[in-house]
Amino acid sequence: MKKLMIGIFALLFAASCTNDEKNNATVRMYLTDAPAAYEEVLINIVDVQYHVEDDMEKADTSEAGWVSIDFVNDGIYNLLDFTNGLDTMLAEASIPEGKLTQVRLVLDDEGNQLLKDGVYHDLVTPSAQSSGLKLQVNKTLDAGVMYEMWIDFDAARSIVVTGNGKHILKPVIRVFTEATSGAISGVVSPVESSPYIMSISQDLDTVSTYADTSSGKFLIGGLSNGSYTVVVEPDSGFSPVTIEDVPVYVGEVTELDTTFIATE
Repeated sequence: MKKLMIGIFALLFAASCTNDEKNNATVRMYLTDAPAAYEEVLINIVDVQYHVEDDMEKADTSEAGWVSIDFVNDGIYNLLDFTNGLDTMLAEASIPEGKLTQVRLVLDDEGNQLLKDGVYHDLVTPSAQSSGLKLQVNKTLDAGVMYEMWIDFDAARSIVVTGNGKHILKPVIRVFTEATSGAISGVVSPVESSPYIMSISQDLDTVSTYADTSSGKFLIGGLSNGSYTVVVEPDSGFSPVTIEDVPVYVGEVTELDTTFIATE
C-alpha cells in the first residue's frame, strides 16, 4: 500500500495585509489519534471545509456557508502514525472572525482501508464521501489571533464490524482548539498620514503593517505573550509616534486608543 509522504506547511507573515485579511483569524488543523489494535487505519482525505454560520439547523441541511480550505495536505493518512502525542498538520485556513461552528473532512471513495492480521479490508464510509465527516467546533475566533485545532480520532472505537464481515468507519472524533497568539489593533488619525506601523518585542522581533487608507484602522496579529513597543511612522510632513509597554496576551486583541499624528 502506497502511503502518503506528509508535507509541512510554512506560515509566512506578510509585512502588510488586505482589508479582508485584517478581519480574519488563522487556524492550523492537526490530525492525531488514539492507539488501536490494528496495523493500519487508512483514510483518504480529499477536502477539508469549515462553516461559520450560526444557524446550525441550516448547516446540517444545506451547503450554505461551507467553505473549502485552500491549503490542505490531502491524501492517504495512516491514523496510527499519529498516536501517543504525535500529530501532523492537515490544513491551514484564514477564516473570518466570528463563530466557527463546524469542520468537516471529505473522504474519497477509494483508499480507505483497515490492515488487520496482515490483510487489508475496505472501510465503508458512506456519509464521508457525500457530505463529509462533520465535527462540532463552536469556537469564537478573533481577527489577528492564531489558533491550533486538533482533530482527534479514536480509531479503536471508530471501526464497526458487521455480521457479514464488512468493516464500517463510524468515526468517534473530538476536536479541541487552542489560541496560540495575540494581536494589537488601533486607529490612526489623520488617515492622510499613511503610517507604517511596527510592533517591536522586547527581543527586538518586529511585525509590521500599514493602516487602512480609508478608516485608519490597523491590526498586527501573530504576536506572542509579552510587552511591545508600537512605532507609528507616517509620511513626510507628519511626526512619528512611539507607544511603550503595550501588553499582548495569547487569545486576546489589545486595542489601543486612537493615535493622533501631528504635523511637523
